[in-house]
Amino acid sequence: MDLFTMGYTVLGGLGIFFFGMKSMSEALQSAAGDVIKRAIDTITKHRIYSVMVGVVVTMIVQSSSVTTVMVVGFVNAGLMNLTQAIGVIFGANIGTTVTGWIISIKVGKYGLLFIALGIFPLLFGKSHRTRQIGKVLFGVGMIFYGLKIMSGAFKPLRSMPEFLEMISYFSEPHYGAYAACILVGCILTMVIQSSSAMLGITIAMAASGAISFQTAAALVLGENIGTTITALLASVGANITAKRAARAHAIFNLLGVLVIFLIFPYYVEFIEWIVPGEANFISPSGDKPNIAVHIATGHSIFNVTATLLFLPFLYKLAAFVTKITPDKGNKQQHHLVVLGDPKDLIPATAFAQAEAELTKMKDVVDRAYDLTGKLLRQKSELSPEDALIKIRDYEQITDNIQKEITIFLVKLCENSLTSEESNLAQSIMREADELESVADYLERLAKYSSRTPLHEVLTEDSKEEFLSFYDEVEKFYQGITKRIKSTEQMDLTIVHRKSEELRQKAQTIRKNQLVRVSKGKTDPLTTLTFSDMVVAVRKIRSHAQNIAEAHI
Repeated sequence: MDLFTMGYTVLGGLGIFFFGMKSMSEALQSAAGDVIKRAIDTITKHRIYSVMVGVVVTMIVQSSSVTTVMVVGFVNAGLMNLTQAIGVIFGANIGTTVTGWIISIKVGKYGLLFIALGIFPLLFGKSHRTRQIGKVLFGVGMIFYGLKIMSGAFKPLRSMPEFLEMISYFSEPHYGAYAACILVGCILTMVIQSSSAMLGITIAMAASGAISFQTAAALVLGENIGTTITALLASVGANITAKRAARAHAIFNLLGVLVIFLIFPYYVEFIEWIVPGEANFISPSGDKPNIAVHIATGHSIFNVTATLLFLPFLYKLAAFVTKITPDKGNKQQHHLVVLGDPKDLIPATAFAQAEAELTKMKDVVDRAYDLTGKLLRQKSELSPEDALIKIRDYEQITDNIQKEITIFLVKLCENSLTSEESNLAQSIMREADELESVADYLERLAKYSSRTPLHEVLTEDSKEEFLSFYDEVEKFYQGITKRIKSTEQMDLTIVHRKSEELRQKAQTIRKNQLVRVSKGKTDPLTTLTFSDMVVAVRKIRSHAQNIAEAHI
């Protein structure tokens, strides 16, 4: 086999491997989306829970890079603090070892079997669950088949003088060779942007007999450093805490590799001791049948040991990255737009981030509601002019957040989502739109109150009626929006009944005001402002009802 044929065969096998990883990961994410969401919701300040979440999520998504990018996004969105993020990253390093065990199964032996088992449920399955199971099996088969192709392409290397001469230095039993292998593994992983792919290539080369176990083990150590570049790139443009989380990931892996590097010969001997069969045993066909399990074991030992070693020092690591990444006093802004392309995110985590942004939006509207109420009661610490400026600022913020949420979710919907996920995306977009409309009408209320002096608009007869109506609508709004980030369901029948009562009350208030005008108790121009204010509050009631409908 010439070099050109070997090159495109390796690339073709790598492409099939990548496609299999992507298919399996997407299917697992779709099938286990609720599990991921529940795992994220269980994150607490306790480091053990954070580590467990990292393990579970990474086992499902089959990529520590995806998990760490997700963590950077969560920190940037304000969903996680630094210590929680570092704990999840520790867990992600353990969870990613599952990939090594999956691909350490006899390379290629079961590839076509899994493809055959998965293709029919994938194409002809009646239910979504059946199709996703088929997609997982098909993906696993593609992974094995891609590895078989790569392994076959690497076989000629073991008898190629040029390659043997080049690799001879890396196979030498000294620290210079170990360091060189680690550096190569790091650089290649940074280029490919996937430690799983590099692990697959390493196992394929080792299984074909092209490289020794010692070389493969050192390459895997380098791959653990190289994979940190993904999170570092994701943190560019993010807030200061997200940058610290990405750097904590890099420092953790660097220190872990440094510890193993110092005892590398003993590390290799220990793996040989605990795993049956000699790693470099060569079968009559020239392959190394035992080496894949040795590599997977070494990968697991490294990540589990590093996590156990550094877990007690989690807070010290957080303090260290805080010190080397100081806050320069810039005001931090949390925006979805800095999270990168949502098409690359896990749907479950993307929705968690969008819901967090929606909650943030509700908090802004609540502040606007509170300030508007004080303004109407003439109890605000701010002057009417300053209060109006502040309420307009709140309204502008809700405009920006609503725009961000919509763009984010529209891009997310370009992915292959389930019908439930598509409905959820539409629901969140509609809730954001309705919240923005509530903020619009609060701003109008404040503007109306500045158009005509409030003491002229809200006279003794009308003031009590209007403020009572305002309070009832606010209570109606709060009762609905407090459920925005919960799974608690609302009874739409009750919501519609209360909404209709408030609508009727608005009509009654306006009629009463017209009676007062006809009796000469109030001025027609102030009545126009009063009527506009009642309509604005009535519109808030309507948008609150729409939020309830969107949530369900």
